[in-house]
Amino acid sequence: MTREKIVEKVNAVLAEEFEVELSVFTPDADIKETLSLDSLSLVDLVAIIQYTYKVKVPAADLPKIKTFNNLYDYIEAHLPAE
Repeated sequence: MTREKIVEKVNAVLAEEFEVELSVFTPDADIKETLSLDSLSLVDLVAIIQYTYKVKVPAADLPKIKTFNNLYDYIEAHLPAE
């Protein structure tokens, strides 16, 4: 999956799930602020990523994922081989 496809799909899925406009997704935007995430909705975010991409996100990796760019990078680096 190309980086462009990852970005497109992540943004579409998260916009629908968290009921936000696609225009709020910029690479350097803070995920928690943009999506108004609390600890419970952060768990939802991880579940969505794991379900959509089959990418495990251990709790220890969550602090590394602050911006959407970090999230795209993480998914790209951990995608299972097709």
